Amino acid sequence: MWGYLLHLGCNLWVDRVVPGRETEYICYQPELRCEPELWQELTAALAQAGATAVLIDVADGVRYDSHPELAVRGAWSPQRLQRELARLRRLGLTPIPKLNFSTAHDAWLGPYARMVSTDAYYAVCRDLIAETSHLFGKPSLFHLGMDEETAAHQQLYEYAVMRQHDLWWRDLHFLVEQVERAGSRAWVWSDYLWHHPEEFLRRMPTSVVQSNWYYGESFSLDQRRHRSAAYVRAYLQLEEHGFTQIPTGSNHSHPANFARTVQFARRHIAPERLYGFLQTAWRPTQTAYRERHLEAIALLQAARSGFDALRPHG
Repeated sequence: MWGYLLHLGCNLWVDRVVPGRETEYICYQPELRCEPELWQELTAALAQAGATAVLIDVADGVRYDSHPELAVRGAWSPQRLQRELARLRRLGLTPIPKLNFSTAHDAWLGPYARMVSTDAYYAVCRDLIAETSHLFGKPSLFHLGMDEETAAHQQLYEYAVMRQHDLWWRDLHFLVEQVERAGSRAWVWSDYLWHHPEEFLRRMPTSVVQSNWYYGESFSLDQRRHRSAAYVRAYLQLEEHGFTQIPTGSNHSHPANFARTVQFARRHIAPERLYGFLQTAWRPTQTAYRERHLEAIALLQAARSGFDALRPHG
């Protein structure tokens, strides 16, 4: 899989602008931030670049039949989403849904983001996973997010909450169960492993596809010289314990990252456990970020060309 993450819904982060910091694009906004012309341009560019999948951050970008109260102004109807998914498939792109249930990235859940781990919360999560799976036609994968659920990642939030210990695991297993009941395989971000390695490797089901993510330039494993070595080492830990992986890169921090992610994964992850790769610009689907997206797509194309050139023939 050569995938790219695009945002339909974009209310995943803080709810206010912090003066003096470039946070406008991650702050909650009550209207859809997905421009249809750019969406069409980028998906066409992805097909041309050799991408095979689009991971769609749905969030509050759809007016769900089960919970229309979550939709922002301008959200797509379920029918419009299904028409768009059909168009993507005609382009040769497999659409995959993403709903991030991390408490650091669930502003899109509206009032339910302040009801985490209650009966009402579980009912909404169950409804949304079931409806989204139906809209996507029982996709092979379903991304649940679950990254960065720490106090540090919510220091700019006016309302912060995090689950820890058994509660985090109970909720994760509940969400995975809902995905599997809907006929898909759960997929999550892997950064919980960075901070809780023994717990993660003991309690994370190997059936759950893992996307470790690291956006830096250096892939050194020397902790003394490279403070992000633990993030890189996670790829090796996941491989050692038999997890299926979709390594994730981005031009968010450095343009060389995606190609180096592909190179590192090719060297260290067995082919039978390397499901594919995911690239993203981590920006809304808006004209202001068009060049950032096009750069990321070009980097995906270059990395795929290099990967294919090294594949054995005959």
